[in-house]
Amino acid sequence: MENIIRIAVQKSGRLSEDSLRLIKECGIKFYNGTGKLKSTSTNFPIEFLYLRDDDIPGYVADGVADLGIVGENELVEKDKSVDVLKKLGFSKCRLSLAIPKSQDYPGLSYFEGKNIATSYTKILGDYLKKNKVNAEIHEISGSVEIAPSIGLAEGICDIVSSGSTLMMNGLKEVEEIFKSEAVLISHKGLNDEKMAIVEKLLFRINAVQTGKSNKYVLLNAPNESLDKIISLIPGMRSPTILPLAEEGWSSVHSVLSEDLFWENIEELRSAGAEGILVVPIEKMVL
Repeated sequence: MENIIRIAVQKSGRLSEDSLRLIKECGIKFYNGTGKLKSTSTNFPIEFLYLRDDDIPGYVADGVADLGIVGENELVEKDKSVDVLKKLGFSKCRLSLAIPKSQDYPGLSYFEGKNIATSYTKILGDYLKKNKVNAEIHEISGSVEIAPSIGLAEGICDIVSSGSTLMMNGLKEVEEIFKSEAVLISHKGLNDEKMAIVEKLLFRINAVQTGKSNKYVLLNAPNESLDKIISLIPGMRSPTILPLAEEGWSSVHSVLSEDLFWENIEELRSAGAEGILVVPIEKMVL
């Protein structure tokens, strides 16, 4: 199947939802009904494989899938030979060490000679080695948080998002050892035909992500303040300025990052800007 690419995505969970939402925002249509393990787009040369997240790096490395969307934590843990094409900015989390709330924590020396339960033996092992800490790593899958309460380990190393799961199990986060987000990976050595399709997909992803990080700003301003306002919202090349029916006033249209807008909002108002509108951008091609 040289004229189509296969992409592996998590079959369920938050990463799956975010991955499929991004692909749909790229204008790619497909059906992913409950229980389906494979589907094909109706308007783009791509086939979807719905897999366990920890299987995705291996499928891509072996060439069963051409692309994959997976968390960096799983990618680094599995240590497969693949190319990382793009960080996707969603499904962000951290891998952290945690201990019982009742314990004092003097620093990493706490773990010297102790037992740590985790599903991420490679990442944890590399971290402990780097920091010259000798600890016993116990590999377990699922329900890592229970390990201290049943006497299996004095600490754990696990994925943390909000920290609520740790709190419910009487634990506290003490060291962040790895930051993770979703990444788009590819099989090494894709042929030119498949790479051309991948480039088209990346073009769409970039347009969607750029649109999300920028906003379309419209405002009214007195003409004597235009130079100041243009310096605050310079736009992609330059703002669009249109005269209003009221003499001496203009409408200014620009595109800029949302963060930059909020940094400058008070200066815009001080310069006389009125009727400021901030509008989401669906897609943005630079």
